[in-house]
Amino acid sequence: MQEIRFHGRGGQGTVVASMLLAKAFFKSGYSVQSFPAFGVERRGAPVEAYLRIDRKKIRVRCNVSRPDHILVQDIQLLQAVKVTQGLKTGGWILLNSAGGSVFIERFPEFRIAAVDATRIAVERHLGTRTHPHINTAMVGAMAAILEVPSLDSVLAAIREAIEVKSEENVKAAALAYETVQRFDIMPPS
Repeated sequence: MQEIRFHGRGGQGTVVASMLLAKAFFKSGYSVQSFPAFGVERRGAPVEAYLRIDRKKIRVRCNVSRPDHILVQDIQLLQAVKVTQGLKTGGWILLNSAGGSVFIERFPEFRIAAVDATRIAVERHLGTRTHPHINTAMVGAMAAILEVPSLDSVLAAIREAIEVKSEENVKAAALAYETVQRFDIMPPS
């Protein structure tokens, strides 16, 4: 079983991102669990969502405290929230950032990946310049670094779940899938 924790802010589509990735994994034959954790329910407040995936039935029914990977939609959360808490050594940290290499020294025990989801969303007119909808780009990037689910499954999940600007969201996910930067220098054993 693998567990992924999503970090974002209210209004960024963090919960939707976890559900989209869950749908894509389900389409690829996985058992899935996806659920949110809300603190203060307001725009801009830190939000977490969780995803469990496995090839067999998932029987665990508790919070995710030791994720295999994390996805961070707003790098400002790195100052406000301990996003790496419980993250397993060697796990991926996917950041919404134009440059992820600056985070290698900060998180030497993890693999870093970065995608400029904000730029992708703004260019595709997803949301506004000040509040871009970055979640579909982040889902595409996460699928790329994990190498599952397939891009076709991700795009199908987006087409089914996203009604507004569906094809623009599909393009955002596909572009992020192709352009995510991996800095997967494995930590020393």
